Amino acid sequence: MNSQPENLEKDPPYGWLMVFVVFSLSALSFGVVGSISVFLKPLSAEFGWGRGDTSLGYTAAAFSSALFGVLWGYVADKFGTRWFGVIAAFTMAITLYLMSTQSSLFEFYLYYFLFGALGNALASTPLFANVGFWFRKNPGLAIGVTASGGAVGQGIVPYCVGISLDAYGWQSTYIIMAGVYLAIALPLGLLVRESPWRQKARLEGTNEERTFPLSEIEVVVWISVAVIFCCNCMSVPIVHLVPLLTDDGISLSSATSVLMVLMFSGAVGRISGGKLGDMIGALPTYMLMSAGQTFFVFWFPHVEGMTSLYILAILFGFTYSGVMSSILVCTRMMVGANFAARAMSITSFFGWTGMGLGGFFGGKLFDIYGNYDLSFAFASGMGVINLVILTCFFFRIRSKRQPAKLVAA
Repeated sequence: MNSQPENLEKDPPYGWLMVFVVFSLSALSFGVVGSISVFLKPLSAEFGWGRGDTSLGYTAAAFSSALFGVLWGYVADKFGTRWFGVIAAFTMAITLYLMSTQSSLFEFYLYYFLFGALGNALASTPLFANVGFWFRKNPGLAIGVTASGGAVGQGIVPYCVGISLDAYGWQSTYIIMAGVYLAIALPLGLLVRESPWRQKARLEGTNEERTFPLSEIEVVVWISVAVIFCCNCMSVPIVHLVPLLTDDGISLSSATSVLMVLMFSGAVGRISGGKLGDMIGALPTYMLMSAGQTFFVFWFPHVEGMTSLYILAILFGFTYSGVMSSILVCTRMMVGANFAARAMSITSFFGWTGMGLGGFFGGKLFDIYGNYDLSFAFASGMGVINLVILTCFFFRIRSKRQPAKLVAA
């Protein structure tokens, strides 16, 4: 394939293959992070760890994804993402195997830290930025479809992990995951190619003309501050929904099925969030979806019956995942091609930091009070703070656009 076609205005067909590749890689990587909720109780029972301590495994993966995501974003903008998928494939398989040998909290944290740093951080944000710049027409839809892979993975992988745990135990489950991941991820990683648009901008030092009224740095600051609280909100159910439900006497298979429904609804939410961003704007979409997740997350400890749980899971999954794709679309539409991977990686740094903190505080509040009521109330409160920040961001953009319109008039 010619990496720099003459007509860069036309979306190359290979872009949709890249959508499939990154969809699949992110499904695998996000699936491992999401499955920590299923391993939480078996590992706590095996080693006598508290839920707050065990939840820190999720925090370790989230923090390393955040920290190394920034590094890989700089590498991607300078050298491209050609080998990111291959490295991530080997790393995911190796760290999953090592998890089967763990016997201490230090090893537990270390292996999830390495998974986030050299697996998830490579397979997600830098590749999302790559995909976004394969498309000039409807980039929000392309990003939404790609990002939906994470939701699909967080639904399927924990469900399969739950079945394997019942049948084989936690050690064999990690070994099985290692083999399956290498077999799937390595061929996909070999298909990764750099966007012709981004490659041209990188090699020639050019960038697209921006019409957005705020500087790229200010955009990144606003989004980064918002996503800290936004991701605090969404991470509590991701990490603690399965333990919450099994504490209430629901079987592990039924609890993971609720999480799977939540994530499948999330896949639809990510696609819809991306498309809605193309239609009404990325920031209004972000605000709308944030309002939904903030409202729905509060009710998980208070609903009874599987039907009500499935309905709540669908509603929360749709809105929380719409938030995820709208964050990516905001960044894609507000910064230029030369800065895209760094911008997405920096905002993801704060997002993953928020995810890690939310997962930890959710478990810590359970250890203190013996139930999850305050954990999910905390999540909703963080969502309210996120909405306040986004509202201020909205009016900041509006205030900068009005003088420009007056000058044009």
